[in-house]
Amino acid sequence: QVRLVESGGGLVQAGGSLRLSCAASGNNFNVNAMGWYRQAPGNERELVAAVTSSGSTNYEDSVKGRFTISRDNAKNTVYLQMDSLKPEDTAVYYCFLDAVDTSRAPLYYWGQGTQVTVSS
Repeated sequence: QVRLVESGGGLVQAGGSLRLSCAASGNNFNVNAMGWYRQAPGNERELVAAVTSSGSTNYEDSVKGRFTISRDNAKNTVYLQMDSLKPEDTAVYYCFLDAVDTSRAPLYYWGQGTQVTVSS
């Protein structure tokens, strides 16, 4: 069983910064990618940023140049540094883990979600 623990959400004024962390724990899995989705009230969940095990990254267009995703492979932890935050970044942010088990069966896990609120 894999567990994802998120931290770092909160309330910040527009233009401010927050850093989210997500640590994956458990046994017998190999990570393909980790990252973050977000969901605002009334909206669908959207991919914000992801990083693969080889270090490739991708970002949702609206966060490019403001958010930076990074990963500590040894700790199976992913970070999302969010700068120049805007009120439209307000959402619940969910960490995800895309992995395989020892028999190469796919695994996909979600974190519990952390609220990010940006005031204008």
